[in-house]
Amino acid sequence: MVFPDSDPSPPQSTSVTALRAIYGQPSQAGFGSAVFDEIIEPGTDLEPIALRYYQHFVGKLWEQFGADAWMSTWKQVYARTGGVTPDIVAELRAIADPAAAQFVPVLLLADTDDRTKAEQALAAVFDNSQVSDLRVYAIGDGAALSGLLVAGYRPNEITILISLID
Repeated sequence: MVFPDSDPSPPQSTSVTALRAIYGQPSQAGFGSAVFDEIIEPGTDLEPIALRYYQHFVGKLWEQFGADAWMSTWKQVYARTGGVTPDIVAELRAIADPAAAQFVPVLLLADTDDRTKAEQALAAVFDNSQVSDLRVYAIGDGAALSGLLVAGYRPNEITILISLID
């Protein structure tokens, strides 16, 4: 996997900028959170792109612990279906998978002063009327680290929020 030296992101919208202010710039930290966005062709499958950014975010740890460890928890835990009124906060809270649901309050910064800002930033990006595909994946190393990856597609652009903690 090769990422250019320059930021591959499209020009940032105000909503993506606000999301990055809360959840972080693109990184390979392998811990914490980061927001990525990329211009993509219409009709592109989101899952391989989400997986590529997951691997990129984990960085050196992907090789250290091996793909099998990182993929052991990878699964789609939510997909927005047609007819659903976009409400990312409610959708995250309604995730049925018990392991993934435990992480939702962390992602929503529920026990912090930034909770309202986080919910507003998430809604501005993922409740946008142009978002036609939204998916949430459980991620982690199968041991200490776990989290969620949220991927949303709007015309020609994907925005990915990754949050991974112990």
